[in-house]
Amino acid sequence: MSKTLIKNIKSLYQAGEDLPNIVRGKQMAHVPVIHDAFVALEEGKIVAYGKMSELIGIDDWSNLTVIDATGKSVLPAFCDAHTHLVFAKTREEEFVDRINGLSYEEIALKGGGILNSAARLNEMSEDELYEHAVARIHRVMSYGTGAIEIKSGYGLSVEAELKMLRVIKRLKQSMPIPVKATFLGAHAFPKEYKEDHRGYIDLIVNEMLPQVTKEQLADYIDVFCERNYFSVEEMEEILLAGKQYGLTPKVHVNQFSVMGGVRKAIEYGALSVDHLEEIADDDILALQESNCMPVALPGCSHFLSIPYTDARRLINAGLPLALASDYNPGSTPNGNLSVVWSLACIKMKMTPEEALNALTINAAYAMGLESSNGRIALGYAAPVLITTEIPSLAFIPYSFGDQLIEQVVC
Repeated sequence: MSKTLIKNIKSLYQAGEDLPNIVRGKQMAHVPVIHDAFVALEEGKIVAYGKMSELIGIDDWSNLTVIDATGKSVLPAFCDAHTHLVFAKTREEEFVDRINGLSYEEIALKGGGILNSAARLNEMSEDELYEHAVARIHRVMSYGTGAIEIKSGYGLSVEAELKMLRVIKRLKQSMPIPVKATFLGAHAFPKEYKEDHRGYIDLIVNEMLPQVTKEQLADYIDVFCERNYFSVEEMEEILLAGKQYGLTPKVHVNQFSVMGGVRKAIEYGALSVDHLEEIADDDILALQESNCMPVALPGCSHFLSIPYTDARRLINAGLPLALASDYNPGSTPNGNLSVVWSLACIKMKMTPEEALNALTINAAYAMGLESSNGRIALGYAAPVLITTEIPSLAFIPYSFGDQLIEQVVC
């Protein structure tokens, strides 16, 4: 039986039995901390924690691994609630196109972007996709990710979408951290359906969804609701079909424009609405009337040079906010959530504590993992992070780009 004791922890963050499942508004500025602390894990679950002065008997366990964290901090592992981690190849040529003046939308309209990734994915076998994805997950785990959501959406055909989702299912079965699968067939219209939206939506609803359900390949359904992609009405039809197959919506919305997609997604029971680089008063009101989690993706804003989600407006309106990487080959080729933490503080004016809540408790909620991840609590299976010796919590986002996660204990 695997048993681990982490002792002499300088500061133990986000630990407690009465922490909420969603942290909202002013609450986001508070993160509980225990100084001079310990955490004990057995078979991957937290069985004890507290001040070192309360540590009794655990040192007597047999087959016990003891980690001395003197001078170091311990946090729950980050939850990455929005990624496109399964993909074929990188797209650095589009990075150069943007340097030379083309926008993300202009690149997409000339056949780049999502369609580029779809073409490349069709050329790669399921086993090759899986091997690449395994390497990426191990890399983001080394950065501190302890749970991850992965979307399809680079297939855009029945067979290719199923291939992606089968890879994600294999990752669920083989990785030591929770993996959530999201069906995103409605990521873009394939070239052959550019002028036949009805035909592609029928393909999603009548062919993709039944097979996704038959093979139990997805937890969630997503739609890219945006100009030049899927309209609000098209999103509604796809979300309704997904719900009839038992899939909860998690939606891309308001990346470039406000179209009314936030309220409609909430009406269809969306667990989260993601991006929100653009936001209107009615979006705020709809979110205030719901338990839907707004998810910001500052890595995407940084890489594409588009506006950042207005975190202060959301938090000041009493709303919660989660942060995620949006790790993908086109708009965010980085899965390091410490970098996301830095960007949230530097560009979105979130405090270090607000951003940590957004990367843990709120992000776990946005993945449906609020009962197992995002905090340090008895019975929780969340991996924990051990930092290097740092002077304070704020030192992590302050030292942007540095790798301050020394160890992840699963």
